[in-house]
Amino acid sequence: MALLTPLFAFLYHLPQVYKWLLKPYYVASLFMSIAFLAVRKTPGICDRLATQREDGNSCDFDWREVEILMFLSAIVMMKNRRAITVEQHVGNIILFSKVANVILFFRLDIRMGLLYLTLCIVFLMTCKPPLYMGPEYIKYFSDKTIDDELARDSRVTWIVEFFANWSPECQSFASVYADLSLKYNCAGLKFGKVDIGRYGEVSKKYKVSASPLSKQLPSLVLFQGGKEVMRRPQVDKKGRAVSWSFTEENIIREFNLNELYQKSKKLSKTRGDKVSQSQFPPVPEEEEPEQQGAEAQGAESESKKDK
Repeated sequence: MALLTPLFAFLYHLPQVYKWLLKPYYVASLFMSIAFLAVRKTPGICDRLATQREDGNSCDFDWREVEILMFLSAIVMMKNRRAITVEQHVGNIILFSKVANVILFFRLDIRMGLLYLTLCIVFLMTCKPPLYMGPEYIKYFSDKTIDDELARDSRVTWIVEFFANWSPECQSFASVYADLSLKYNCAGLKFGKVDIGRYGEVSKKYKVSASPLSKQLPSLVLFQGGKEVMRRPQVDKKGRAVSWSFTEENIIREFNLNELYQKSKKLSKTRGDKVSQSQFPPVPEEEEPEQQGAEAQGAESESKKDK
């Protein structure tokens, strides 16, 4: 049963995976990833290639090419052990497939290696992975709005992601963060994002480095009363991030989201009561007809006595 559950989950999301993989960026990346395989196996092209096989068959891999492919396959498997989303798994496969293609093409012919490397550089500079466009309850900050929003209401707890659009880790984490916002967002617990690749002053003020070498992206920071309470990943004395996995389970546990959500719901209820009382003042109760009739008779008798 433990093996069937993830299989059923994969089959359930398979249409979404197909739709996601058919985007132009991933289609082009797929063709670039299998470029050497296509060249080595295509009749009419492979016949003209050099080979180190003893049988002289230039349309099949030689032993050195098989070693390179096996070595890079092992690296992909090791990297994917820490991957948390489909985007990260596919991204690792595409990245190391391109590295393998560069090595194999240079080994085959330096001209083909230079041509493929040039194509990879042009593709990297002109094409970016598609951004997450799904549902979310996230407030996007700028350098002018983040301070005011965090300090607007001291009762509101904010979880803010510091990210950069060029970071593959941030792009992969976008769907996880969006799912968390859909599950836990309420009046007293809100989710925000700020692009420190665009707003450098925010990066300096909140001490989140945008350098790829620091490995601080993405960073999640918990604010209560406008002040930082905790952040993940933590940063050591050298300014490098301590290794931490951005899985949904880790975030819920480390930030204690279940407890925060329960407390925040109480704040939402009290706010709702105050709003309803202020918008709808109490209406005076209508007197019953019998009581009104008795009062009217009493008033008539008092008037007769006076006469």
